[in-house]
Amino acid sequence: MKKIRSTLRPHLKTAQAILRWKRFSFHEAPPIFGNSKPKSGSHLLLQILNGFTQIMPYKYVDAEPVRTIKKDGGRRTADDILSDLKNIPDGVIGWGYLDATKENASFLTQAGRVTYFIYRDPRDMLVSQVFFATDMHEEHGMHAYYNSLPDFGERLKVAITGIDKDGLHMVSVKQRYEGVFQWLEQKNAMCIRFEDLIDNRDVTLNKMLDEVEKAGYKIPTQREEAISILIEAIQPKKSHTFRSGKTGGWKNYFTDEHKKLFKDVAGDLLVKLGYEKNNDW
Repeated sequence: MKKIRSTLRPHLKTAQAILRWKRFSFHEAPPIFGNSKPKSGSHLLLQILNGFTQIMPYKYVDAEPVRTIKKDGGRRTADDILSDLKNIPDGVIGWGYLDATKENASFLTQAGRVTYFIYRDPRDMLVSQVFFATDMHEEHGMHAYYNSLPDFGERLKVAITGIDKDGLHMVSVKQRYEGVFQWLEQKNAMCIRFEDLIDNRDVTLNKMLDEVEKAGYKIPTQREEAISILIEAIQPKKSHTFRSGKTGGWKNYFTDEHKKLFKDVAGDLLVKLGYEKNNDW
C-alpha cells in the first residue's frame, strides 16, 4: 500500500496543482532546492517550501530528499547525486542534505535557480541529534551505542567529540560544520539560520521570497497574503521528528564540562558562525 501511495502521489499532487493554478505548464517559476545539514531545521524549511506551492505555481515538493549518504551508511557518488538533481521534474521543489561539492554547488547555484541552505546553532543541533538518534530513530547508526551509555550527558560528550571505533564513525562537531562554511561561501545560495526562522520569522520569510524574485520571477500572490500563508504552513508539531522547535535549548543540557569539551574540540566555531562574540559563554 505504501508503494502504491508513493507511486500515485506525484500524479495526485500534479492534478491538484493544475486545478489550483488553472494551468498545465509549470515552467515559469524558477527551480527551487531546499538544503540542510541533518538536525538543523530541514523539516521547518520543508514546511515553508510546501507553503510556496500555495503562493506560486509549483506542482508539489518532492517526497524524498536527495541525500549524500546512502541508507546503509555508504556515500553516494557525485554522478548519482547530480543525476537525482537533474531528474527533479519541472515545477517540483526539491530538497535534501547535500554538501557543497564542486558538482553540487555548480548545479544548484546556476543563474535562474533558487537554493536555500538552513543551518543551526551547533549546540542545539547536537542536543537534537542525540535525542533523535537515541529515542526517535532506531535505525540511526548511533542508536544502539547511545543507548548503551548511562545517560544523556555521556551521549552529548560523544556527539561533541565524534567517535571512530568498533565500526562506528561519526565526525566531531567542528568537522560537521566544515560543510556549513562551504555553503556560506557560495554567493548564489541563500543561507538561513534556523533561529531567524523562529525568532525573526516575518523578515526572514520576506527575504526568502525576495530570493525567488531575484531570479527574474514575479510572485503572483500579494506579499502580505503570501507571508500569512507561509506562517500558517509552519506547524512544527506535524513533523515526525518534532521535539521542541525552540532556540537556545542547549542551555538546559550543557554542563560546565560539556562547555569546556565543546570549546576544546570546536575552538572558535561559534564566534565564526556569529552565535557568540567570544568564547566566554
